[in-house]
Order: sequence, then structure tokens, then C-alpha cells
Amino acid sequence: MRNPLREINAAEITQTVAKLCRDANYYLPGDVKSALAAADNDICKILLENAEIAAAEQTPICQDTGMAVVFMEIGQDVHITGGDLTEAITAGVARGYDEGYLRKSTVSDPFLRAERGNAPVIHYEITPGAALKITVAPKGFGSENMTALKMLRPADGERGAVDFVVQTVRLAGSNSCPPLLIGVGVGGTAERALLLS
Repeated sequence: MRNPLREINAAEITQTVAKLCRDANYYLPGDVKSALAAADNDICKILLENAEIAAAEQTPICQDTGMAVVFMEIGQDVHITGGDLTEAITAGVARGYDEGYLRKSTVSDPFLRAERGNAPVIHYEITPGAALKITVAPKGFGSENMTALKMLRPADGERGAVDFVVQTVRLAGSNSCPPLLIGVGVGGTAERALLLS
């Protein structure tokens, strides 16, 4: 006999996404804090101090609160009730950015630059079971505008990938916001490689 579906109300999702938007902008992840502390230089110490102030005062770590990227891992035995899932996520992002006094960075048209608020980019993945995992990652445009993609020839091999990453970091220089975390995705289609990174 099949287990009944786990029901989750859309309003709960909205509330959770709103909190995650604030938390993602107020608190530096533990692994990043550890890496900054291990670097033990003056710039990293300033970044750590800034992160401590942001957490204590519930203010954004950076003024560029970016575009909310939401990753939804939805168990195949989960049933969303009380509303549309995408609308619930979008409402949660709007609420989180309003309540957290976070800057809304997106526009409705990249050329006309008409303000749009902060409509999220949402990635859905169906997983086994009855769990629902939500990850909110505000992607600041100080890093986004340094993103690069290259389709390598098979003959380029690992050396070609390494050379491309090094060249990309050199070209970005100081134009990308610190601390510089480098994500590399290899394989699949263009969008798959970017998601892997």
C-alpha cells in the first residue's frame, strides 16, 4: 500500500522563503567564515568583522543583495496545497526583501531598465521521498557580471579547462566582489555546466 502524500501549505513556503532571503543576506555561511579566518590577512579580517556586524545588527552583509536564486528539492510524495508553488516562492522573496529592507536589484527589461522588484530565478528538482528542501542564494551582480562560459573541444582536455578558469580569474581581477569564490562546472549542456558551478 502506497504512503499518503505529505501536504505542505503554500503559505508555509512563502513564510520560509521570506526568512531564508533575510538569513542569506545577514549571515555568512560557516565554511566561508572559516576560510576567511584561515586566510589570516587584513582584508579577510575586515570581511569577517563586517559579517559579524551584519549578523548582530540584522543588516545585509553587502549592499548588493542580488537576485534571489531559489533551489527547490521536492520529494515526489509531497503535495503543495493552498496555492501555486511558484507564486508562493515569488511572494516569499518579495516579503523577505521588503521586511529585511533588502535592495531589489532586478529589472523587467535589461535595456529599458524598468524596475521589477526582485522576481526570483527558481530551479526545481524532484527527489525521492516526502521531504521539501529550500535553498535561497542571493546572487550579487558583482559576481554575476564576471561569470564566464566556454565550450571546450574534446581535445582541450583538463588542461584546457584549467587554463580557461585561470584566464577568467585574471580577466575578472578586482572587478568581482570579494571574497572571490570560484565555482567550476564541467560537463553536460551550457546551462547544466553553469548549474554545476
